[in-house]
Amino acid sequence: MSKPTLLIVEDEELIRAQLKCGLRDDFTLLFAEHAREALSALKREQPALVCLDLGLLPDPECAEPGLEALDLIMKAAPQTKVVVLTGNGGRGSAVQLGAFDYHHKPIRLHDLKVALQRAAYFQAIEADVEKQRAGEAATPCEGMLGRTSAMQEIFAVVSRIARTDVTVLIQGESGTGKELLARAIHSNSSRDRRPFVAINCGAIPDTLLESELFGHEKGAYTGAHIQRKGRLELAEGGTLFLDEVGEMSALLQVKLLRFLQERAIERVGGREVLRVDARVVAATNKDLKVELQAGRFREDLYYRLSVVNLTLPPLRNRAEDIVLIANAFLQRSDKQHRRKLRFGSSALEAIIHYAWPGNIRELENAVERGVLMARTKFIEARDLGIEVKNDPDLISLREARNRAERNALVDALAKTRGNITQGARLLAVSRPKLHGLIAKYQVNARDFR
Repeated sequence: MSKPTLLIVEDEELIRAQLKCGLRDDFTLLFAEHAREALSALKREQPALVCLDLGLLPDPECAEPGLEALDLIMKAAPQTKVVVLTGNGGRGSAVQLGAFDYHHKPIRLHDLKVALQRAAYFQAIEADVEKQRAGEAATPCEGMLGRTSAMQEIFAVVSRIARTDVTVLIQGESGTGKELLARAIHSNSSRDRRPFVAINCGAIPDTLLESELFGHEKGAYTGAHIQRKGRLELAEGGTLFLDEVGEMSALLQVKLLRFLQERAIERVGGREVLRVDARVVAATNKDLKVELQAGRFREDLYYRLSVVNLTLPPLRNRAEDIVLIANAFLQRSDKQHRRKLRFGSSALEAIIHYAWPGNIRELENAVERGVLMARTKFIEARDLGIEVKNDPDLISLREARNRAERNALVDALAKTRGNITQGARLLAVSRPKLHGLIAKYQVNARDFR
């Protein structure tokens, strides 16, 4: 792996020599002695990182040369991560201007190296975000992002089955994007010009759900003053999305099964058999196999619904995607609220280490809150309104990397059914390297066969 490029802006020769000696093994180093030289190097070399001494010698045109240089650097290259070297003052102003982190003098090379490696880690994540965003239009699931192997597999399946009429069952925790995936299936199908009709089976009382789904005739029950079409008829030619299908009563399960078998319905209070052409995509946050064993869900209906079964992983299992998705929400919320913000380092730490029990929906709400609550041009952890149980400062960069690395390893082995050669190819590593990762994380490839 190539070393990140680091531009050091320092006018003291002894400090430059100290930094060169201590950092050259981990970074490709560039040097500048003042702001103009730094800006020239930024334009020419486009370094990922800048280490800036706020104590630059005074410039006749600037009372605070270090802060002025920082401001110029952030305006010229806002995606660059800047770690400032500071004495007793300037820290708060530097962070407000956009510095990623700061290091107090006197210089302690080990601590400075950790700060720079942390900055490089987040810079690499944001660079990946931009690459993924640039390629977003190529995915079949508009509005859905994901580079984990689990999500890439889902996107591939959607591409294969969208233009068929097979029934699809989407499983996953609340907030994982089940309706968004259902809409993607519809929009990529030959039915995309016809209606997409959604109904939440868990949000409507059972006594009303039958009428909502199948419609009713005039006089079918007290208050039924007119004939009314149900959601199935309204979805004619298009797609019916049954959210929380696991909440259906036994009676409605029978009626839904009949429709899936015969593609025909009878309205409540009616005798006429009506042919309906609608594709069904169902979703649930329950484990329907558990519901089967408990006798709460019909086995025949389960197999009718799950011709294709897609399971959306929870956000906590998508370490590689969290910052990607958060940045997409930030871009959208920025536009909506007419702001131009970025995530500060504390916000990125919190986003990565929070468990997100509410999944993507909770992340979206947290980012919008951050946009509204941010006091500077950077969103910080306090603005997100989430409580990270483990102090992010106590979780090392190594642990964050290990978590993402183990998730990638497990995803690759699952996708290749434990095949070492294919898994190594998928991860772009050698077979010995993959064996090393398997030993490191105590994963048994046979478990995936």
